[in-house]
Amino acid sequence: MKNENAIEMNGIKKKYRLGMIGGTSLREVLQSTFARWRGKEDPNWQIGQKYEYGKEFWALNGVSFDVRKGEALGLIGHNGAGKSTLLKILSRITAPTEGNFSVRGRISSMLEIGTGFHGELTGRENIYMNAAILGMSRAEVNEKIDDIIDFSECGEFIDTPVKRYSSGMYVKLAFSVAAHLDSEILIMDEVLAVGDAAFQSKCLDKMSEVVHKEGRTVLYVSHNMSTIRRLCERCIVLNKGFLVYDGNVEDAIENYISQGMACSQSQYASGEKRTGEKARILDASFPGREVGGCAVFDGDESVTLRISVRAFDNVRNVHFRFLVRNMDTVVLGTFFTETVDFLEGDSAVSFLLPLRNLPEGAFHIQAVLSKTVGNGANIKFSQVDYAVNFVVRRKINSCAGLIWNPGWKVNLGQLRPFEIKSCAGW
Repeated sequence: MKNENAIEMNGIKKKYRLGMIGGTSLREVLQSTFARWRGKEDPNWQIGQKYEYGKEFWALNGVSFDVRKGEALGLIGHNGAGKSTLLKILSRITAPTEGNFSVRGRISSMLEIGTGFHGELTGRENIYMNAAILGMSRAEVNEKIDDIIDFSECGEFIDTPVKRYSSGMYVKLAFSVAAHLDSEILIMDEVLAVGDAAFQSKCLDKMSEVVHKEGRTVLYVSHNMSTIRRLCERCIVLNKGFLVYDGNVEDAIENYISQGMACSQSQYASGEKRTGEKARILDASFPGREVGGCAVFDGDESVTLRISVRAFDNVRNVHFRFLVRNMDTVVLGTFFTETVDFLEGDSAVSFLLPLRNLPEGAFHIQAVLSKTVGNGANIKFSQVDYAVNFVVRRKINSCAGLIWNPGWKVNLGQLRPFEIKSCAGW
């Protein structure tokens, strides 16, 4: 291993066999096994879930890279790309199927809420336990424990068993422990997704200090491109287990976004009217703003979204619903529209779409055309899952684009159609 490297990974592969052991307890594993032997449906499956028992799945497929001492490396990729598996291998939670890796220095990792904590122990006891795992003495921890507790904002509950903590408190204490203990390598997997906005900002400042002042090595996984830009000097991109890019941050982000756009091809129905079909969405676009199937916008502007519709029968009192999803298909928010009184034949309906509440990133819109009937029920006429793609760009230091919780699902606003144009003769 080269002296200037903190981490070296060589041809790392990780294979799983789907559906072989999926229970959270021995009882569930036995239930699933007996059901399979009898040719019955697995009682532990979710409704509609199907597994190909024994099928091999390669979560990682020949990943190789080095990380220099004191370097901040970003790791990005869509869900299922292999990011968490890679970090679990580095943290020695699981072993690679093939390949080898070398690490120089102690690793402090935060992979998910509660990792490394024992629920029955108090917050203070968990701090000492995590430090002991890293090889630190009690005297060394005593020098840092006040800083850890103050940073975590959990001082009032530090002597309470952590099983009683909320998810936000878990994250605050876990991050504080990982950032303050004496480890040479810090591994963070989407750690800012739960904490409140103020704590997220404080964490980013601390991570910048860890990298630029303390000279520790950081591996950081996030879907928030602004934090990747702020913290990382270099970035690698994973796609379906393969390392597809290793280089500067901006080019890595462009690669990541292009992957999402390739996955979001329009799925418009074609052909003749189907039995009972009332109306169909034909197309969606941002007029004059799309280049290569994608539009790029400043985060503070409002843009025109045009939806083309074919009414096979005259339809009245319909409305649209637009679900905004990121490239991992997570719903960030929904636009509802006011009622469109009447659609006949082929028409184009235009709306003014505000982007101020969206973070920086790449998105697609799911468009739904429906009608509300009695008791608030809806009759859905047409749905297009990948109606249109767009990218929001913000300044690096813009707070609006910096902090975004992927679990938030908000009503982004009610839209009013400002133009309904008949397109007979298309």
